[in-house]
Amino acid sequence: MIFVFKTNVSPDNLETLQPLLDKHLPNSKWSFDLDDCDNIFRIDSQLQIAETIIKLIQDNGYRCEELPD
Repeated sequence: MIFVFKTNVSPDNLETLQPLLDKHLPNSKWSFDLDDCDNIFRIDSQLQIAETIIKLIQDNGYRCEELPD
């Protein structure tokens, strides 16, 4: 499944978020498109992880909302 989120993460924030995301998404592929106006975050995962990831990112001070299909 591909999950797509709108965020306010910037390139400077990736240094902080990368270890957290790697830890919580060990078997998933993820990436940010920070050239997009919505700073898109994509995850390719077999697990239903949307709510967990939204909470993780928000708990670290960033905005994150899942975009509809």
